[in-house]
Amino acid sequence: MTRQNPDIIDFYNRQIIPQIEEKYGYTFMQAVNEFVNSKTHKMLEDEEYGLAGFASGAVFDMWECEKVTGRPQNSIYIRGE
Repeated sequence: MTRQNPDIIDFYNRQIIPQIEEKYGYTFMQAVNEFVNSKTHKMLEDEEYGLAGFASGAVFDMWECEKVTGRPQNSIYIRGE
């Protein structure tokens, strides 16, 4: 695994965690825990997946798909439909 630049990870964390807080009514720490421990975040951390090329809204959608279906790959942004 080639680890993604920490500044890029930080950018996505700062964009997506507040969206999780707002949409799901989580506290900040709950939202951090939900996102950082997700498969989506693990994919984001691995440079080889190339998620850093996606807008933060697309990565949020991947996280939501994972929350609902268990698989971030079910996101329209990965499926390409």
